[in-house]
Amino acid sequence: MRQGQVEVLAPAGSFESMKAAIGAGADGVYIGGSRFGARAYADNLDQERMLEAIDYAHIRGVSLYMTVNTLMKEKEIEELPRFLRPYYEQGLDGVIVQDLGAVRVIKRCFRELPVHASTQMTITGAYGARILADLGIKRVVLARELSLDEIRRIHEEVPIEIECFVHGALCYCYSGQCLLSSFIGGRSGNRGRCAQPCRLPYVVKGKEHRSGNGPKDNYLLSMKDLCALDLIPDLIEAGVNSLKIEGRMKSPRYTAGVVRVYRKYVDQYLEKGREGYHVAQSDRQELLELFNRGGFTDGYYRQHNGPQMIARKEKPSFRPADQKLFDELDRLYVEKEKKELVKGVLTVKEGQEISLDLELKPGQADGKEPARVSVRGARAESARNQPVSIAQLEKQIKKTGDMPFIWEKLDIRLEGQAFVPVQVLNELRRRGLEQLRQCVVDRYKRTCPLPEDSGREAGGRERQRGERHGIPGLSVLLSSEEGLSQILSIPQVFRVYVEADGLEPGRWRSWVKRCHDCGKSCVLAMPIIFRKQAEHFFEDKLSFLLEAGFDGILVRSLEEIGYLRQRGVKLPVYGDHNLYSFNSETMDMLLELGCQETTFPLELNSREMGQLFGESREMIGYGFLPAMVSAQCVRKTVSGCSRKPGRLIMQDRMGKELPVENHCAYCYNIIYNPLPLSLADQMDRIRELAPKAIRLQFTGESPEEIRQIVAMWAKAVDESQSTGERVVAAGSFTRGHFRRGVE
Repeated sequence: MRQGQVEVLAPAGSFESMKAAIGAGADGVYIGGSRFGARAYADNLDQERMLEAIDYAHIRGVSLYMTVNTLMKEKEIEELPRFLRPYYEQGLDGVIVQDLGAVRVIKRCFRELPVHASTQMTITGAYGARILADLGIKRVVLARELSLDEIRRIHEEVPIEIECFVHGALCYCYSGQCLLSSFIGGRSGNRGRCAQPCRLPYVVKGKEHRSGNGPKDNYLLSMKDLCALDLIPDLIEAGVNSLKIEGRMKSPRYTAGVVRVYRKYVDQYLEKGREGYHVAQSDRQELLELFNRGGFTDGYYRQHNGPQMIARKEKPSFRPADQKLFDELDRLYVEKEKKELVKGVLTVKEGQEISLDLELKPGQADGKEPARVSVRGARAESARNQPVSIAQLEKQIKKTGDMPFIWEKLDIRLEGQAFVPVQVLNELRRRGLEQLRQCVVDRYKRTCPLPEDSGREAGGRERQRGERHGIPGLSVLLSSEEGLSQILSIPQVFRVYVEADGLEPGRWRSWVKRCHDCGKSCVLAMPIIFRKQAEHFFEDKLSFLLEAGFDGILVRSLEEIGYLRQRGVKLPVYGDHNLYSFNSETMDMLLELGCQETTFPLELNSREMGQLFGESREMIGYGFLPAMVSAQCVRKTVSGCSRKPGRLIMQDRMGKELPVENHCAYCYNIIYNPLPLSLADQMDRIRELAPKAIRLQFTGESPEEIRQIVAMWAKAVDESQSTGERVVAAGSFTRGHFRRGVE
């Protein structure tokens, strides 16, 4: 990013898209390499092409960032340093990262490489952003659900660059951290292979709800595309450093067209200020012509949610636009390479060496000093007949051919009756421009002797401790008070979690006492999303939290870790599954951030779990698992906001029923997997994994169902039971990814 400017950041799913984005005026481009990107189906670049792309961008004064924003399994993260090394050495401007373990590895191996925290880290406030800043992260891509006020607060309180999306597709799920794709389709959105279940039709069951006017009106999770063109002044004034356009799966002409429009209006604001800012209707229409899903929305910047943000209509294919517009974009940006302006002085003196001094336009290369080179050629001979003219010299020197330069100004100093062969001029020009190109490229390059521990052996920590077999205890998570009496007498249960909004804070202390009286620890479970609603809730109830006697706190986000730290809450902290400790590096990072225990992510299979250290791990053995957490509200979309928490059933096109809960205290929805997870018949393998605890999660089950399920699991973990006896859950259930995992 050029110093002192707001960055227009463009997507590139291919080398061609990158060129089109740069030609249309992008300050920065983000693009995926052959591995570790969150768009596995894009035309991602191999090593040779990526190195070429880095040079291409730098010569044109543009930053290039690589997406390394997937969750990495244990065997993958050890390969990360060797994968990144050539790009780091070539001068890569930064990496966009989701996995905290990847952050740890990059900071250890590539100290000069800027790290940008992906939007998939779900940073929703200043507490989480401050943790990232303390880790040395340069920029945070904020959750797309944040308001202008929330962005402004982060900018004012935390010394970190802020990047926000301004155009393109929106995920229904918070920050794209969707598990529905892998649960239903076996394709992980967190690993770059999202099947886009949010673009499918759903019907809400019940006469009181109106799902739509017809079958084509039931796309209840399909968000309209974001267009924040009118909000550019607000975003810049709120402290946003980089305005990000989504679309790595879209065409080069789409990229060029969107970048061109946003480039125009960012420049307009920077030149004329808010008073001179006006968006022409023709430019809005051009963006609509390029692609839209039932029109545009300005996203969450001015509203928390709303049915007007949902397309509701059938998923569109690419909509043909004005062919004249497409032809124009192809001609100006897709089929044409941007060239940089060069100044030069050619000196030709009879009897002396010819010289060519070149300078790249000041500031174009890296925002600092201009690039300068000087080359010398053969002596200019005395002309026997006709001496060379200024026009002849200019004609030869100005032939830049396929070099990435064009002439802004060429001064020619000709003295005497000189003669210069054409081939001498051509060679001088070629050497000069090539040296100028190399001068620009070289100023970005780095050296990188990798440390010996750059990539540690997968599963090394587990193997150092030897093979472990044990009988884990049971933990139980409850969302209401009704089920507590059903589990207190069961000895295999040693820990009880209570959802913070499942019980009035005034009753927390009595709940804790009941657990303690029965010899069980009691842990408060924080909200899945922590924003201003949750912060206000806990600020009002902080005294209840501190006085209740809880034995620990289950956290679901970096935001909560930061909040508890800043408020001086000294209780033990347990990290939940949605902190995504896919590898031992991430686990170590979470332990360093204060997590006493972590939870196995839901997308790992048993073999992958076995590669990780299990003694300070919990695993989920039963429950309806949250597939999506959304700022949107299905109930509000179909029947209006009631401001009352509740549950409804949403049915997909295959007849599967997905429970949906609206948590009004924190204003978010949870969409659950249709079938409950149950691993009760997998105890032999679970004993080998030796987790500290098996968690049973209850959301809408009756007290009797809770009693039966916990009793079944108590039988399964009781070492007095024969290991050959199989305990199977009643009814339909899923084993999740325990056996099959995800790619």
